[in-house]
Amino acid sequence: MNNRIDAWQLQGHTALVTGASKGIGYAAARELAGLGADLLLVARDEDYLEQIRVELSDDFEGIEVLAFGADLADQEDRLAVFDWVADLGAPLSLLVNNAGGNQPAPTLDYSEDAYRNIFELNLFSAFEMSRLAHPHLVQHANAAIVNVGSVSGITHVRTGSPYGMTKAALHQLTRNLAAEWATDGIRVNAVAPWYIRTQRTDPALANDDYLDEVLDRTPLRRIGEPEEVAAAIAFLCLPAASYITGQVLAVDGGFLNYGF
Repeated sequence: MNNRIDAWQLQGHTALVTGASKGIGYAAARELAGLGADLLLVARDEDYLEQIRVELSDDFEGIEVLAFGADLADQEDRLAVFDWVADLGAPLSLLVNNAGGNQPAPTLDYSEDAYRNIFELNLFSAFEMSRLAHPHLVQHANAAIVNVGSVSGITHVRTGSPYGMTKAALHQLTRNLAAEWATDGIRVNAVAPWYIRTQRTDPALANDDYLDEVLDRTPLRRIGEPEEVAAAIAFLCLPAASYITGQVLAVDGGFLNYGF
C-alpha cells in the first residue's frame, strides 16, 4: 500500500456538505466524491437537491450519496439533520459548513429581521452544526471541518456590514475550534473566497463597469470558479493536510495581496 497515495484520497470518509445543491457547495460535493468520500447532502430545496443526489450517484459509482432537505437558519431543522445522521448510522468524518446567504445594503437600511437572518444562516448555523457534528467526528481518526468564509471577513468589500461581520466571526470560530478540538483529533480550517462565478454573483458581475472594478483589484485578472474553491476545501479535508488546522485559506486570485 502506498501511504502517500492514500494521503491524497478520501476512501472511508463520509462528508456532510451544507448548501450542497448549487455553487461552491455543489462543487465541493463533486470534488469530495471524486476523492472517494461518501456524501450526505443538505440544502433547502428538497426537490432540486434530490436531482443533484441522483446526478452525483450516477457520476460516481461506488459512492453513497444521500440527501436531506433542511433550512439551516432554523434550529429545529439543524437538529433534524443530525437525527437523520444518527438514524443512518453514518460514520461522519468530514463537515463542510457552506450554507450561507446575504442581502447587501447600507448599514442603516437593514431591518432587525434582515440582519439577524444573515447571522443565523452564516454564523449560528455553522456554530451549531459543528457542535452537533462533534460527537460523530470525534469517533474518526482523521476528522475535519471546513468552513466557507469570505475575504469580506478580512477586509472591506461591498457586501454589507452584517455579511462581513458573520464571515469574520466564522473565521474566528475556525481558530477557536481548531485549538479546542485538536486533542479530539478534529482539524478545523476555513476558505475565504473572493468573487466566484455562481448564481448568487452573476447579477453583480453582469454589470460590465463593476466587473472591470473587480478585475482591476484581482491580480489573476479573472473571476474564480466554484471548482477552484472546492479544490481548496477538499485539500483541507485530506490526510495530506493532517498538520494544518486553524487556518483561513484565501481563494481570491491574489485580491488580498493587492496594495496600491
